[in-house]
Amino acid sequence: MKPAAGLEIQGRYELVERIALGGMGEVWRSRDLRSGRNVAVKILRPELAGDEIFLSRLRAEAANSRGLRHPNLAVTLDSGEKGGTGWIVMELVQGRALSEIIEEKGTLTPAEILPILAQVARALQVVHDSGVVHRDVKPSNILINREGLAKLTDFGISTGLNQRPLTASGMVMGTAQYLAPEQAMGNMATPAGDLYGLGIIAYEALVGSRPFSGATQVDIAFAHVNDDVPALPASIPPAVSDMVMRLLAKKPADRPPTARDVARALDRLVVNLPKDWDPAEPQWAATGRPGRHAAASASAPAGPRPVAPPAAPPRHRVVELAGAERAAAERSGIGEAMSSGAPAGASGEGQSPTPRQGTASQEAAGSDPLSGAPRHASGRSFMGMRLPSMRFFSLNLAVIAVLAGLGTLDPVHPTMTSMVEILVKEVP
Repeated sequence: MKPAAGLEIQGRYELVERIALGGMGEVWRSRDLRSGRNVAVKILRPELAGDEIFLSRLRAEAANSRGLRHPNLAVTLDSGEKGGTGWIVMELVQGRALSEIIEEKGTLTPAEILPILAQVARALQVVHDSGVVHRDVKPSNILINREGLAKLTDFGISTGLNQRPLTASGMVMGTAQYLAPEQAMGNMATPAGDLYGLGIIAYEALVGSRPFSGATQVDIAFAHVNDDVPALPASIPPAVSDMVMRLLAKKPADRPPTARDVARALDRLVVNLPKDWDPAEPQWAATGRPGRHAAASASAPAGPRPVAPPAAPPRHRVVELAGAERAAAERSGIGEAMSSGAPAGASGEGQSPTPRQGTASQEAAGSDPLSGAPRHASGRSFMGMRLPSMRFFSLNLAVIAVLAGLGTLDPVHPTMTSMVEILVKEVP
């Protein structure tokens, strides 16, 4: 069965357009005739049809990717075989491969590449938790959609737990430029090898070139084993460089223990990235040591610090007492308290107390600083009434209330009337 536009797979998926070509299969944009949505169908290349080795690898890819669910993983939807060929139906990711973005831009800033790597690390954690090693983590297998969401794809050479080896003894599977040293030596692939591939991607994106090269694939593979990783340029923040070098450690034990740890470390680096990184200036470190801002403050000339002028005192309205009211206030001791708030030698007329001195004196004397009227025991004036008047008024109200409660108000008038009549009769 030769893939072509219009071909129906399983009577459900119609091939529309070929969008990618790999070493083992072709990827076609297709249409699900049942749901009407677009999907991606990876189908075995025609020249490999009937080859049991490649069919076994396609089955292994479907088995290793089936059931994996994560926002940063391309979901496997279906798979099948017919007539010596096979296919895998996957989620169609509308985006670009990271390899295209790096090739177009040359280099990416830490703020651009670190969030992508953190997303891929989270996807790898889900893969590793299921007992699968991807073995082919590289930019062309990372798709970025329009919203910046990264998707890890292509489990073509992945391996799982209790899975029968599909390679001969000593055969190396993977892409030489992203191959971990232990895999280049023919050892078993482990999750640490996927993290090494993530480090190669980080180095390539930040520098613009891969750390190791060679005339042949074998030379490149052994360079991972024997050569030291070239130092990253000084334009890269030290914390980012340290993280990349940890991922590229020769020994798997020297790399971060899990992909989850890598994702968390990358997230912290993104949050703490300096906005204007200058390698010539020290930065703030996690230990709290002074960086560029502290250095700038220390280099400033010492001298008296400018002092802001004191705020203008609040303005208060003062009502002067005049005539009899002022005399009454003086008799009650209020006028004396108000006079004590005025400056010595100043007449009370036309003068206003200072905000704190005069007002405080009035408050101490029990008067309202605005109206001069006596205040209630709670510290507030009561309807503008002086304290003696208010007490007398309250006493009258209390007496009336008591008399009304005892019922003595109603019989008062009849008793008085009878007494008057008796007196009138006794008069001759």
